[in-house]
Amino acid sequence: MAFLKPLFRAIELLLMKCLCSTIVLFLLIVLFIDFLPISFGGYAAQRFLLLSISGSVVLVVGFGWLNPAREASQSQVLWQALPGIFLAVLFFLLSFPYRFRPFNWIEPGMYAFYFLFIILVGGRLAQLNRAERLVGAFIFLVAGACFFYGAMTINVYLFAISGSVANLVNYIPWGFVNIRYWSHVATWLLPLLPLAVFIGPYKDNRLWKTGVALAAALWWWIVLMSSARGTMLGVGFGTLLVLLLIGRPSFPWLKVSAKYLLFGVCAWLLLSVLIPSILLDEVQIRSIKTGGSGRWPLFLEAFQMSIQNFPFGMGPQSWLTHEIITEAYRNSPKFGHPHNMYLMWAAEYGWLLIAGLLVLVGQAAKNFWVKRTLIRSGQAPELALILAAFTASVSAALFHAGVSAVFMAPGSMLIGLLVLTLFWALVQPPVALVPPLTVRQRRGRTKIALLVTAVVAVLCVVWLREVWHYYRAMEQDVEFYHEHASEGTLPRFWFHGNYPRHPSQMP
Repeated sequence: MAFLKPLFRAIELLLMKCLCSTIVLFLLIVLFIDFLPISFGGYAAQRFLLLSISGSVVLVVGFGWLNPAREASQSQVLWQALPGIFLAVLFFLLSFPYRFRPFNWIEPGMYAFYFLFIILVGGRLAQLNRAERLVGAFIFLVAGACFFYGAMTINVYLFAISGSVANLVNYIPWGFVNIRYWSHVATWLLPLLPLAVFIGPYKDNRLWKTGVALAAALWWWIVLMSSARGTMLGVGFGTLLVLLLIGRPSFPWLKVSAKYLLFGVCAWLLLSVLIPSILLDEVQIRSIKTGGSGRWPLFLEAFQMSIQNFPFGMGPQSWLTHEIITEAYRNSPKFGHPHNMYLMWAAEYGWLLIAGLLVLVGQAAKNFWVKRTLIRSGQAPELALILAAFTASVSAALFHAGVSAVFMAPGSMLIGLLVLTLFWALVQPPVALVPPLTVRQRRGRTKIALLVTAVVAVLCVVWLREVWHYYRAMEQDVEFYHEHASEGTLPRFWFHGNYPRHPSQMP
């Protein structure tokens, strides 16, 4: 059994070296999936990639964490990972009473592996001192992907204008089945773009700075044109939080962020107002709504669900299958989720899960506060800018999740997986050194690591097999659904996400 140990270590090291390739793959399948030969649709492809990557990486990195390097303090590593492990276990424990429901374990498994990936991979990057180095590669790739997406958007824009199309939101943003799924991605990425001119090998290159500014301007133009309120409010909240928490060391990042927003406003005036008014003699501007867009009945319904079986919730996917509680929701449009991730988790898994999530957030905040003391002293100016950008990105997404499905749409979850993992790695405290383990101790830990890894591997295979069965069952249900159900497509786990649904609408 000992021969498996170097094998797992080699695989783990290879995974760490391949993280740049993973970043490229994620950006490609999220932003440019229209150009990929996907037979079962982009939404499902993104979901399958998210599940397969998170499950397999957790297995390998989890083994490395259980059997760490000889100089790593096991107790410290365990303490840092404990809140994430606790949250992952809660997803399963709170789903257990509903184990006989069809496809009951699909979403709990997704969220469990999602948070385990963030905690284990982020912690491992911190142990190996590779977080800041990987951040440079990540920001470079993000800026490049945003530039090419923006450039191709201009191509779409020119075709639309030449075809006398005034309502551009029917064509832009492109590549997403729903306009708001693009805004989720924008919420993650917009706060990171200013960082591209402060770190990396091209930070002093004028052409590179111009390209990043152009990319940011085009992305802000799309936000303004599509009136993506969640993104605007989320990025605004993240920026304000950075200003309050980090203060003066974040000013260079804040200055560039404000400049990019100004460029975006100028791009909006040019592309959405001036050019259409000249070439088309009309201007169609999407107004920014000040109301709740029908969300309040959904929020109220989810809250009422959360107190029906307080504090345990009504079970995974019960939003789709439960008996309607409030009259306001009965008379309102239906969606595959209540447009609030926290209320959805409270409704389905209970307020105990929200408490577990707050514990994890508290651990991250505590670690951040330690790093904040360092950067406020002026000892690490580059780290201050990196933390400012990632703190704004994470807090913007967490805010946006309160009004949209940021942690349900697979594209947003893929980008969020990268951002959250790097943020977790950046705020980790240094790992203490301890005396080398004895041969007997190392053998014991290797056996435990192999046993736990084998059990989780079996569960992962069974879970992925059930995911495939869920996909096939969903596909077979589509025809019946369109013929007999009154609602349209309700994206959730799959693009046809209203399956399984209330028994009255099932065949």
